[in-house]
Parts: sequence; C-alpha cells; structure tokens
Amino acid sequence: MPPPKLPTKHIRLPLQFRERENADRALDYLMRTLEAHRGITQVDVDLEHATLALTYDPRVFGLEQVRKMAQRIGIEFARKFRRGSFRLGGMGLRSFAQALERHLLDEDAITSVTVNPGSSRVTVEYEDGRTDLGRIEQRVAELGYAVRPEERLEPWLKRYLELALALACGGFALLGFALGQLGAAPAWSTISFVLAYIAGAWEAAPESYHSLRRGTVDIHTLMLAAAAGAAGLGHWGEGSTLLFLFALSGALEQLALQRTSRALSDLVALKPSDAWRVENGEELAVLAETLQIGDRIRIKPGERVPADGQIVEGHSALDLSALTGESTPVEVVPGGEVFAGALNHHGALLVRVTKQASDNTLARIIELVQQAQAGRAPTQRIIDRFGSVYAATVLSLTLLAVLVPWLLGLGDLRAIVYRAMTLLVVASPCALVISTPASILSAIANGARRGILFKGGVYLETAATVRAIAFDKTGTLTRGRIRVTDVVPAEGIERDELLRLTGGAERNSEHPMARAVAEAAKRRGLELPEPQDFMALPGRGLRARVDGRAVLVGNQLLLREHGRTLPAALEQRHRELTSAGNSVVAVADDRVLGLIAFADEIRPEARAVLQALRELGVEHTVMLTGDQPEIARAVAEQVGVDEWHAGLLPEHKVERLRELRQRFGRVGMVGDGVNDAPALTASDLGVAMGVAGADVSLETADLVLMSDHLEQLVTALRLSRRARRTVIQNLALSVAIISVLIAGALLGAVNLPLGVVGHEGNTLLVVANGLRLLRGD
Repeated sequence: MPPPKLPTKHIRLPLQFRERENADRALDYLMRTLEAHRGITQVDVDLEHATLALTYDPRVFGLEQVRKMAQRIGIEFARKFRRGSFRLGGMGLRSFAQALERHLLDEDAITSVTVNPGSSRVTVEYEDGRTDLGRIEQRVAELGYAVRPEERLEPWLKRYLELALALACGGFALLGFALGQLGAAPAWSTISFVLAYIAGAWEAAPESYHSLRRGTVDIHTLMLAAAAGAAGLGHWGEGSTLLFLFALSGALEQLALQRTSRALSDLVALKPSDAWRVENGEELAVLAETLQIGDRIRIKPGERVPADGQIVEGHSALDLSALTGESTPVEVVPGGEVFAGALNHHGALLVRVTKQASDNTLARIIELVQQAQAGRAPTQRIIDRFGSVYAATVLSLTLLAVLVPWLLGLGDLRAIVYRAMTLLVVASPCALVISTPASILSAIANGARRGILFKGGVYLETAATVRAIAFDKTGTLTRGRIRVTDVVPAEGIERDELLRLTGGAERNSEHPMARAVAEAAKRRGLELPEPQDFMALPGRGLRARVDGRAVLVGNQLLLREHGRTLPAALEQRHRELTSAGNSVVAVADDRVLGLIAFADEIRPEARAVLQALRELGVEHTVMLTGDQPEIARAVAEQVGVDEWHAGLLPEHKVERLRELRQRFGRVGMVGDGVNDAPALTASDLGVAMGVAGADVSLETADLVLMSDHLEQLVTALRLSRRARRTVIQNLALSVAIISVLIAGALLGAVNLPLGVVGHEGNTLLVVANGLRLLRGD
C-alpha cells in the first residue's frame, strides 16, 4: 500500500493591527497574497473578530512566512511561532522522510516540518507556549529515531563509518573465499562470511527493522532477504558479495551526495563566530549571534562581516563571491550596506548593525539552501511513493517465483530459490529511487555556489518548463539605481523642507526611490528625521509620521484616497515630468507639499537576456509595472519585451499573470519590491533579484538571484533544463538496465554475482550522471 498522504493543517490566527483605520486594506492585501501562494488551499478572514484562518500544505508553507509578510503591512500575530532544527543518527532518512513528517504533523502545535535526508536534519516550526524543541525531540525519539547532538564537524570515523563497514565486509568475504581455497576447515570460512554479513548488514538492518515496524518494505529489506536466502542455500560467499557491493554502493552514494551538501557547509563556514563591538570608544570581543540592531561593530581587514549593517566610517572593498557569485570585489563607502559573510579586503570599517543575527543575509541564504535540500521534487515524490509499493511487489513476486515452480514440480527447489534470489536482487529499485535526488541536489548545490537559490526541487523542475516570463520594471529591467531629477515644492514650501520630510517618511522603506531621496538629502547636507508609524501601502506609496505630521508619499491614487488633489500648477508640472520619462511621486500632509521626480537607468544587458530566454524556449516576455504608460512604453521599446502593461496595482499584476497562464501555460514572474509579493506567489515560478531585494519578496519567491545581474536568470533556467534532461536520462537508464537484468534472471542468463554487479553498477552510474550537474552551467 502507498504511504498515506501528509495531513493538511488548519489554523486560526488572532490578529492585531498597527492602525485600525487601515485594517481592512491591510487585511485585503494579505488575503490576496496568501490566496495566490502555492501550498495554501483556503484563506478566510474575519475583520470584525480580527482573525485569519488558513488551510495549507505544511510541506511547502510555513507560518513564519505569513508573519513576516503581515508585519510589513502593519499586522501582528497574537500567537508566536518558532523554528528549530536537530539532527538524527543511527539510520539514513531516505526511506522514512515522509513517515516522520506525517507523524510529527499529527501534533497540533507543530505547524510545519521538513526532513532533509541528505543531512539527516529535521526542521520544525511550532507554536511557542504549546510545545518546544525539547518535547519535539522527545517525540521523535519515541517514534524510534535517535536524536543526535549538533556538532560543528563530525569525527572522521563517523563520517566514513559506512565506507569502513563496507570495506570490512569485503575484507571478511575475501578472507572466507581465501580460507576455502586454501583448504581450511569449513567452519573458519563460515565464521569469516558471518562476520562479513554482520559488517554488511550493520547499516541496512536497522533501516529494514524500522521499515517493517511501520508496515512497509524498503530496498534494505529486499537486499537482506536475498542475502539470507543465499545463506540458507549455502551460498555464503555470494551472499557476502551481495552485501559487500550493496554496502559499498551505499557508502559511495552517501559520499557522493555529501558533495551536494558542500554548498551549505561552505555557507555555514562563512559565519564568523565573534565580532568587535565598539562601546565608548573601546573594542570588545563578543559572540556574533549576540549583536543587536543599533550596535556598532569594527570590521578589520581580512575579517568576514559578522552582521548586516550600514557603514558609518571607513572605505574598503568587499568580496561577495560566496554570497552572490560576484567575482569582482565591491567598493563600499560610508552610508553603504554590508552583508554578513562578506570578506573585508583592505580597509577597517565601522558599521551600525541593521538586522538581528537570525535575520541577516547569510542566515536567510543558509535557511533557503536548507529548505531547498529538504524539499522533494514532484518526480521524486512520485518515485518515493512508487518505491514502497514496488518493493512490496518485488518481494511478493519473488515468493511466487519460488512457490509456483516448486508446487508444479518444475525444478529442483535449491535452483528455484537461487533464481528467485537473483530476481530479488536485480529487480530492486535502488537506481530508480536515487536517480532523481542525485540530480536535483547536485543542481541545487551548483546554483547555490553561484548565488542562485532554488527553494526546492519542485521549483527547479518548474523553471525548466516555464513558457512565459513577466518582469517588474524598476530594479529588474532597469538598474534600480534611481536618482532624484527634480524637486518641485508647492507654493510656500522650501525645497529642502520638502526633501527632508520625504526622506524622513521613506527612511524605513526598502524601495529604490527611498534610497535616491536619502542620497539627494545627504548631498544637500540635510539630517533626516526618524519616522514613526511607518506603513507601506502597496501600489500606492507609504505613510508615516514625521515631526508630528502625517506625511503621505506616493501616486495620485494615494492622494485621492486621502482627499488631496494636485494644484493646477503642480498638475501641469507632473504631466511634463512624466512625458519626459520620469517617475513622479507626490508628497502631502494636510495639503499637497510638492512633487519629486526620479529617473532610472535601463540595464544594458536586458535586451540580450530576453533574447537568450527566447533561445531557451521562453515563448513570451511581458513587463508589468505600476508606472505611467509613457515611462513603461519607453522602457519596453528599449529592452524588447513582447508585451507591456502600466499603471498596475499588485492585484492587477496577479490578474495579468493568470491571463498569461491561460495563454501560454506555466509562467514566471521576476521582481524585487514589496509590491511584487502577490505576483511572485501567484506565478508558477516567482523570482526575486538581489541581496538588497525586499525581505518579503525573498520570502515569497521560489527562486532567489542573490546578485544584481539579470544574466543569472538565464543561468538558472539553463541549469534547470540540464537537471530535467539528466533526471529523464537517469530514469530511462535505470529502468532499461533493471528490465534487462530481470529478463536475464528469469531466463537463467544472469546469476547472483552478475546480478549484484549489474544492480550496484546501475546505482552508481545514475549517481555519477547526476553529479555532473555540480559542474558547469
């Protein structure tokens, strides 16, 4: 029987609103985003009782994502959730990942579970106060899994234990053959073979035991049954050979797949353990994880940056290659950003910490890679379910292959059992089961080294089949290096006062326009005030309290919603600036204070990237933007998109994506701003660009391009297509070889030793083919 499906989780969340008067708008935006999110099957909101009800698939969705999205638009959860992880020992997890996920998700307080078979790591999300990580570990132990303490580096023996046991099995088997040839007493040969059996079955026996305990049959059970059958027939040597090759194949497979985890290990190694915190002019050595927002830290030449922050003093160059794939060091100056894990080259820097250790760039990357390695691709999920059924079927057919000829008197019982044992070995689906994860994990690791983060195998497979791609304009097709071109104050307002109020209101915004205003204010020597009650209003602008004044910064829709209109002179100037290709925002408090115009630079590589995407099989490209039609038309003509739409709110972008899906099939969306979050979740493949991209976009995207180079999108799609071809090759190869071996075993042309060599050779062949994805594009 196939393993039962994992349970769908349902949860009701009490909400708290930062500003009650905007609660309906904020809740509507959150609902639209969640409804489009993959993995959520139902969303219900109750504004009167301030609750949000979600029904979701806990394998692909976590409530921490929802919390961060909601927090950005002024909504807080009244219930708190935590994430934690631990490692398991004593057995591999490939056979039991789904069973363990299912058992843990039966617990109401656990909201999400991912099991990473490659690293034996379990990551759980749970409701704080109802359970904790210790209780979850205890529950896992009760289920028969051994919780292993966290270690910075595993001892050599533990890392290579499987290989050592396989070699011991081979050594005892060889000794048994040698003793037999030298004419020693049969008992001595038997003892050597028994020792070979013990070493060869050391890893497989616990897995088989736990599998049978749960009412399923796995590959280890088939191998042990075949070895036991060979021993029962007196073929100790052949049984030992079977266990040796099976154990050796498993060990080599494990060592090979460890290479796919090096991307994560290398990232973890980038985390500095300590930092120099500056207090009262003195440098104090502290643990990097204890740094708080607002702390000032000194980063000396040759040291890695311990936390995300903003440079207060100093000039240097940062090596971001491990984070973004960017090979050239990036010059940094006061006011610039630094990211955790970057290597400081030559100058000492004084930096103000802007993010907690658990939320910095490096921590986010590590979490994304961990999630990607744990997530299983659709093809892999099908094979995992098929493998359990197939193993039970093979065992049943093997019994029939013994009983039917024996009852019909079609041969000697020993010969019949021997042929059945051969059939049992060659029909085992080892190569079939490992063919997909070997390829998927290799491709994910390759991408991670290049700053291309697929959030799981499902998105790697999706990227290979995307037929249409939509692009946001600002920061995607353009550089996002926006500069202020005009500051147009209303009558009675000073130019510097308009710039100062706007910069203060936007100080907590991640939008490129906010950075442009801050730079313009800095050039004029203006000190920006600290805003209060900041709130992003997607598709409209933002709102904040500055110097006790409620300041609005955004488009004319935002003004109309708050009962403001542009005076005739400003209306005329607005049209002139827009016609010239500028983006224009209005600034108001209790009246309109003025206009600020911006211009952006189109990426020079954009046209070539779009052409390369067409060559890869992308049939249609579209630009979706909230900007004015005049600006959108100019950009669209220069970059060469097939279609463009302007003046769009976030919900309008979602509608356009749905139309594209109906016309072309699977559709991708590339963006980097808060406004893009609903569109990223509504697309089949959401792509977020740049380490400086908005956090909410990084959380909702399926593919993250850590550098600011649009060419990485082409590399990502090319890699996904290579992975898809390799998976198909492996599946075809493994099925073909298994079929030939089965036919040979039934016809008596393949004996047990030859069947073992063919079976294990098939497994290693598909693993080696998958590992080719670790190299090249």
